[in-house]
Amino acid sequence: MTTLSIQNLTLSYGAKQILSGIHLDEIKPGSLVGVLGPNGVGKSTFIRAIAGFGNYQGNILLNGENIEDLPQITRSGLVGYLPQTLPQGTTLLAYEAILSACRAVRPDLSTIQVDALIEEIFDILEIRHLAFSPMNKLSGGQRQMVGLAQIIVRKPSLLLLDEPTSALDLRWQLGVFNVVKSLLKQRNGICLMPIHDINLALRHCDQIALFAKGGLLAFGPPKEAMTAENLRLAYRVEGRVEYCSKGNPFVLAETPLPFEKMEQSA
Repeated sequence: MTTLSIQNLTLSYGAKQILSGIHLDEIKPGSLVGVLGPNGVGKSTFIRAIAGFGNYQGNILLNGENIEDLPQITRSGLVGYLPQTLPQGTTLLAYEAILSACRAVRPDLSTIQVDALIEEIFDILEIRHLAFSPMNKLSGGQRQMVGLAQIIVRKPSLLLLDEPTSALDLRWQLGVFNVVKSLLKQRNGICLMPIHDINLALRHCDQIALFAKGGLLAFGPPKEAMTAENLRLAYRVEGRVEYCSKGNPFVLAETPLPFEKMEQSA
């Protein structure tokens, strides 16, 4: 059973401080957390810090242990990080790319276990038809799906998926969310997912971590985290939050807010 909490986290890029005072109470197992905010606010830097790339001040506790204190091999097995960049278009077959990714961090698994995991992932993600295609012959969306397979085949407790649907059409976007939520429930894991599509996040995520310039603006269930006021403060747009027939919130953005107005109201 996985838990994650973040205490007084400060992140910098070089000499420039990007985010400070980030505090997330213990995130419960099975949770999908959408990480939202405007371009350049630090969402990817935040995720990379948790993944072990980049310096930070503060504490990141995974299952009650400071993540920095975990041995690298242990950390690699527990944390699965998918960056924004697509997997390289090499001559490796998709099957080989997924196999090598699993072998790199799960030396504890036998050949039979690894093969079974790969077979399962191909079926779950509906990408069996890509198995023997070279990576350099795949489209961007197909490579993104293979990249996702490389992460979840390792069975990590904590998934850090940075824009995993950016190259996908609507059907595949919905498929990714369904698969991730199903795996989290099965494995009692946690997923943090930076994503630009606000309404997709509001519809599928259990909690929203909304970042604005300098820090965390809101953290909680979608209905509480995304308000018209928070939309204005984070994204600098006037808009409103409506609800569909199932009671799920969605955002209707109307007008960009001039920077001068934002500075005066800050």
